[in-house]
Amino acid sequence: MHPYLSLLFMVIIVLTIILMLLLGFVSLLTGKPISHILNQVKFEIIYNVLGLSALLDDWVLREKDITSDLPMGSGRTALITGGARGIGAEVVKKLLQRDLHVIIGCRNVEAGKNLFKRLRDEGITTGSVDVHRLDLDSLASIREFAKVIKDKYKKIHTLINNAGKMFGPYVESVDGFESQFATNYLGHFLLTHLLLPEIIAAGEPRRYARIVNVTSCAHVVGDIKFHDINHREHYISSEAYAQSKLAQVLFSNHLNSLMKDENKRVGVYSVHPGIVNTDLFKEWYIKKAFGSYFFNFLFKTPAQGAISIIYTCLGIKLEIATGTYISNCQITPMALLAYSTNLQKKLFEFTNNLLGIKEFGKE
Repeated sequence: MHPYLSLLFMVIIVLTIILMLLLGFVSLLTGKPISHILNQVKFEIIYNVLGLSALLDDWVLREKDITSDLPMGSGRTALITGGARGIGAEVVKKLLQRDLHVIIGCRNVEAGKNLFKRLRDEGITTGSVDVHRLDLDSLASIREFAKVIKDKYKKIHTLINNAGKMFGPYVESVDGFESQFATNYLGHFLLTHLLLPEIIAAGEPRRYARIVNVTSCAHVVGDIKFHDINHREHYISSEAYAQSKLAQVLFSNHLNSLMKDENKRVGVYSVHPGIVNTDLFKEWYIKKAFGSYFFNFLFKTPAQGAISIIYTCLGIKLEIATGTYISNCQITPMALLAYSTNLQKKLFEFTNNLLGIKEFGKE
């Protein structure tokens, strides 16, 4: 193991134990049950060990930038959520370099327009961009965004559900859902439902349309708490995050099966971009304690994180490998729970009920 990784591993474990013990003491003073405190300590240790393992995988398997070898996308349309900054902005850049028309759905429309201007100033002359406001924390905003897109476009060749939230205190969306579950999973579920006719229309016999859900290795430690989907009883932010990411993978697998059963030319994929140094980590106590030095040195850059996403969007080899989980441009095993067709179906039906959807893909 790289000496810096060994040092980081020791630091993470020691800080985790110290922090969780302090949190436990505070929790005792505030009346939280012992079981919750112990569960929080256990989960954080497991979670950080998983993160270190993923970091090591990134070091060993980190791919070179293969995006210039991918097929051009002239005449094709890709829609990405959260495409104005971070990994999303780098995905937009690489899509433009492949000559796609890119629809950016983001909260800050000016940021999306400024990104396009900057990329043009950098000398990227291919592709084009259309920016519209989208707030995945609001079901009304998602429906309004989808209506605008459906009125304007008849085909969407690639949907990239990229926007996300990670960690932080307990916050609910405007519709009353835990914000990580709302943004990472529920909002993208609704958006996919609303745009599915346009995605299906874009599928061709030798070049399927694609739905790419940007997830995380954190799904491996996730579970679906159907009885408390918002984690209101005992909130652990990293546990809620893992649930949202497992939900994404379960949704990807189930929807891919539905598309196959209905003979639709649509492939659905989950992709882990790697451990990437973005603003998502700003609430993580390790970064707060040590600043950005370790992260700049050990983590992927947003440009490196975008590579696996672009590969999943355009890679020819994935044409016949739909319903897969991609990490470092390789098909990788998922969590055991993600393969459960019973759990996939249960979550799919549960989510349809939450959103009032009578038949997925049809309004």
